Amino acid sequence: MSLRILLTNDDGIHSTGFGVLERIAAALSDDVWVCAPEQEQSATSHSLTIHRPLRLRQVSERRFAADGTPTDCVLLAVNHVLKDHRPDLVLSGVNHGRNIAEDVTYSGTIAAAMEATLLGIRAVALSQEFSEDGPPYWSTAEKWGPDAVRRATSVDWPPGVLVNVNFPAREADDIKGFSVVPHGFRKIGDDLSERVDPRGRTYFWIGTTRADEQASGETDTHALRKGLIPVTPLFMNLSHDPTIAALKKTFQ
Repeated sequence: MSLRILLTNDDGIHSTGFGVLERIAAALSDDVWVCAPEQEQSATSHSLTIHRPLRLRQVSERRFAADGTPTDCVLLAVNHVLKDHRPDLVLSGVNHGRNIAEDVTYSGTIAAAMEATLLGIRAVALSQEFSEDGPPYWSTAEKWGPDAVRRATSVDWPPGVLVNVNFPAREADDIKGFSVVPHGFRKIGDDLSERVDPRGRTYFWIGTTRADEQASGETDTHALRKGLIPVTPLFMNLSHDPTIAALKKTFQ
């Protein structure tokens, strides 16, 4: 029986990376469905559209686009388009740019995989790193993507777990292999540029400069630097058990 795969992303249904994802999925199954945003939804995190109606448009056979977030797309696909036969796997990406370290809390790519996970469907998020002055490396994700998904889904995951995969900004033949690692921490968002518009009003741009790696040991950021593909399982349970134990003592 063929694996039913749902594809989504945050860069939009017409993005180059989404075309790469469709080719990755075609190498894995002949039962592939699409529900992706009409427009780019980068850094929307795990947000839902609740203050306006959502529009769902059928682009072609098995391909749908929604005017909402990646989370909206997964909900619409699972609970409406595919409600009579849910997907076995959700693939999100291939994102234009890496999703490592603190990116996982901002990323719409990761959020789509999170939503699938909450719905009880296994999910893999895929992202392609780019260098500022280098060529695009979509062929790297396309070559290594099917193997990454096959390996990740060949083992059982506990409930609440999704897998995050990032491809280094290198030619496909220069990749050193895979590395299963935790994510690190490189804060984004502190680089604010204050400017004045033509009407004299102040506005801000949030820059992309990140702080230095703050996690010790091997992490996803270290793996990318070495030319390895970091594979990181993420857990949806955000509770911190040691602190729960400590707080219980003060709230007795």
